[in-house]
Amino acid sequence: MPENDDQQPIIIIKKSGGHGGHHGGAWKVAYADFVTAMMAFFLVMWLVAQDEVVKVNVAGWFNDPVNWGKTNKGGDAILKGGKSILDKTPPGVSRQRVDEHQAREVLKQAGDRIHDALTGLPDFESIQEHVEIEMSEEGLRIELIEATSAEGDSSYFFTSGSARLSDRGSMILSAITKEVGNLKNRVVIEGHTDSKKFVSKGKYSNWELSADRANSARKLMETAGLRQGQVAEIRGYAANRPKIADNPKDARNRRISIIVQNDDSGEYIEKMEIHEVINGKVVKSPN
Repeated sequence: MPENDDQQPIIIIKKSGGHGGHHGGAWKVAYADFVTAMMAFFLVMWLVAQDEVVKVNVAGWFNDPVNWGKTNKGGDAILKGGKSILDKTPPGVSRQRVDEHQAREVLKQAGDRIHDALTGLPDFESIQEHVEIEMSEEGLRIELIEATSAEGDSSYFFTSGSARLSDRGSMILSAITKEVGNLKNRVVIEGHTDSKKFVSKGKYSNWELSADRANSARKLMETAGLRQGQVAEIRGYAANRPKIADNPKDARNRRISIIVQNDDSGEYIEKMEIHEVINGKVVKSPN
């Protein structure tokens, strides 16, 4: 056949070696599924290792994530048709026990905030020697101690022999009140003295002094931010509940105690040992 000049030659180029073709993004999806599964696994393992109180709290959040943080109590599931299987209090754990645990956690956190507030005050190094914050059966206890073991004797919060607050005492009580006033809990204020006899021409004694100091603290704290009616009691113990039991005359026994009570503190008070003074000695009264 005659050769057609218009026909172009076909050129085939073959490449040898090199990498394989592009595989797409399927591996990314598989990897994401793997990471998600591992995260879920570790969350489950973490939850299994927690105590029952934490489990109940997690269950409550999943049942009602909107209102759980507001009320600290569980509720019906958001979707109608019944409650979630998580909405069951574990065996042996009462709803009351969970609520009490949460309430004490709130008080512990308040104690931490009070400590942080005191660290911002001038001369904090000397202040921390006079302030103790701890949890007790009755609630959060804040003790303002007049003296330290190093000082031997001092009048840090009150003028010596009187119920008049010092400038430092007023400043520290005001800082404490800013946190306590934000809580719903009731407050009890106690006054304590050492066993040294109060020198007075009249009938004024350590009983009156301890009660008057507690009342002075109440007046300042109510002015500084406590809610009306938040103070439930004023207690004056004189020297009958010494901090240093083996040395009633120790100046560290002179103190003011501010107790932010648990919600169930009424039951605790009923169980407290009742004492009375007979001939200057503290004895337990018969039940």
